[in-house]
This record gives sequence, C-alpha cells and structure tokens, in this order.
Amino acid sequence: MKISKMLLISLLIASQPSMASGTPDPAEQAVIVHFNYGSTDLKPLFALEDKLESAIKQVGAGEFDGDEVAADGHDGYIYMYGPSADKLLDAIKPVLTSAPFMKNAKVVKRYGPPDGATKQTEITL
Repeated sequence: MKISKMLLISLLIASQPSMASGTPDPAEQAVIVHFNYGSTDLKPLFALEDKLESAIKQVGAGEFDGDEVAADGHDGYIYMYGPSADKLLDAIKPVLTSAPFMKNAKVVKRYGPPDGATKQTEITL
C-alpha cells in the first residue's frame, strides 16, 4: 500500500494533540524568577535551588529547570516548568522569600508556551 506524503503528514499532525487542537500543552506553564544577586559566589544560589527542587517535587508541581546568572553575578534568572504556574509558585514562594537575594525579585507566571499570545502575570517578592 502506497501512502502519499500529504496523507502521511496529515496523519502525523493529527496524532499530535497539542498541534491538532491548537491548545497549549499544560506542561508548558512556567514560573520564571528574575533576581538581583550581587555576587560571583554561587553557593547560596545552589543551596536555594536544592530547596526549590525539593519543594516542587514534594507537591508534584513540575520541575526545576535551571538558572542563568550574569558573569559578574549582578543578576540572574531561575526557570521552573509544570502543568500549573499557580501551583508551582505556591510550592516555591516560601523558599524564595526565605533568601535575602530574592528580595524585590520579579516573578513571571506564564500560562502556556513562550509566545507573544500566552497570558502572563508578574509579581514582585
């Protein structure tokens, strides 16, 4: 049996629920934290990240993805993803507010994939 390329492509697209339905994958929700760090000593940041990973895992809110810190230590970002940005922030907020370098951090809750149409909200710690 010979299948045309167009039919094969159509079948592949239809088998992808997020592409076929046009709805975002709920696992693509995110919490992104932008903070002023002020040091090149990353040990306190790594300790905080261990606590964040534990808090996320404890409630099954998603996953800790990683960080980006400026070479001079001035500022940084922490990235976490899961099915609910709200649940994720609820899990990590006490951990974030316990770290002095998170004071006045900007926290973005993104409710879908990283595109211009996705709803986002921002709070300051």
